[in-house]
Amino acid sequence: MSETVLEASGLSVVHRTPAGDVHALAEATMTLSAGEFVVLIGASGAGKTTLLHVLGGIQPPTTGTVRVGDVELTAAPEREVDRVRRDDIGYVFQSFGLIGALTAEENVELPMRIKGADASARAARVTELLDRVGLAGHAKQRPTELSGGQQQRVGIARALAASPRILLADEPTGQLDSQTAAAMIDLMASIAHDDGVAVLLSTHDPSMVARADRVLELHDGVLRAAASVPA
Repeated sequence: MSETVLEASGLSVVHRTPAGDVHALAEATMTLSAGEFVVLIGASGAGKTTLLHVLGGIQPPTTGTVRVGDVELTAAPEREVDRVRRDDIGYVFQSFGLIGALTAEENVELPMRIKGADASARAARVTELLDRVGLAGHAKQRPTELSGGQQQRVGIARALAASPRILLADEPTGQLDSQTAAAMIDLMASIAHDDGVAVLLSTHDPSMVARADRVLELHDGVLRAAASVPA
């Protein structure tokens, strides 16, 4: 049985507004296991980004708990949450999130610089990751010199730089054409199945779930297992 690397229980996020409470998440409970590729589906505004932010320690829930390994993020001091985010969780953004002044290799290297890895280890890891995502020949190019699909691949390589146990991808195919998006899904599945990383990928496109080991669905903040995997 694969190791459970993330457990979330009873997650709720409530926004107080003059018109009343808005429930972005309502009692969401789930787990992620090593080597598992899980796809999270739901319409825009269903709460997918909120859930990923809470699971990744970016945003605290109103109620509920998130545990990564033996650390309960929702009760840990900020310094410990920062360590878990740095060491155990990689995050891929829909908007790519690359630093425009840095080259592809410098963007990928950045998390390792923050972590304090030595120069030779950083260089070897950057080379390995850019090759893994098919960008070995683009190391010196800046984001504006890369296509959208190439930028997203750099973002994935950067998310993997610190060898995280968990990869959270927030609609990473949202700005890509269908062919490039399908290749991105294949890459994410490979990261889970070949590298043993727990991958949770959100999308509003049901055609993207064919490679998933498990599909979860969010509807108006309510999380549940999808009744069936869309064809």
